Amino acid sequence: MGVAEPVLKLVALALPPRCPGCGEVVEADHRFCAACWSQLTLIAPPWCASCNLPFDYDRGPVAQCGQCLATPPVHDGVRAAVAYGPAARTLALKLKYGGRTAYAATAARLMLRLMPEDADLLVPVPLHRWRIWGRGFNQAALIARELSRRSGIAAEIDLLRRVKATPVLRGLGARGRTKAVAGAFGTAPGAWERLKGRAVVLVDDIHTSGATTDACARVLKRAGAARVTVLCWARVLDPDDPGD
Repeated sequence: MGVAEPVLKLVALALPPRCPGCGEVVEADHRFCAACWSQLTLIAPPWCASCNLPFDYDRGPVAQCGQCLATPPVHDGVRAAVAYGPAARTLALKLKYGGRTAYAATAARLMLRLMPEDADLLVPVPLHRWRIWGRGFNQAALIARELSRRSGIAAEIDLLRRVKATPVLRGLGARGRTKAVAGAFGTAPGAWERLKGRAVVLVDDIHTSGATTDACARVLKRAGAARVTVLCWARVLDPDDPGD
């Protein structure tokens, strides 16, 4: 037995794996306890053919929700691992504001099953440099790197940039969010060569109104991307929920 193995066992005893939702001791890293797991609603078909909003029953493979029929989305689908709820919210908040960066891998594990088959490139929703200086990291970039490691799909962390600082979007309505992110995003030099004709997966943690991801998708498509599918940890399904 090597020296490292006893040390790892002692660490495991002192710092056992804990549930990302409630902190209860669990059998392995990145696992939820039974109670928190029961609070998670995995999102899967049947869903809207345009935005992947889940339906209560199967309406057919080309059925669209009312919003997409009225206003076709900029993106090519929003795939979320889970519906926004107590356990999903707790993980996102601990990752974003609590510095629990390992939870990026927890989110990625459940997001991976919804990776588009035609994905060429992973691009995280960017933070402004001031926000990164204050937080120390971009949670979407951490998730994108983990997805890249698990899938083998390349991640371009700095291709999309937030060129204008924006206010915290929590509490703003859909119109306020859209106004806040207008003109906030741009691409790095040489983006056309890296994006032209490619199927991009835009990675984020929480999808609320879609204002941020729509703004990003417009910029990516303007720079040559053929498709932009949003892949996130949790999606707010209640229109009255402000998200985070």
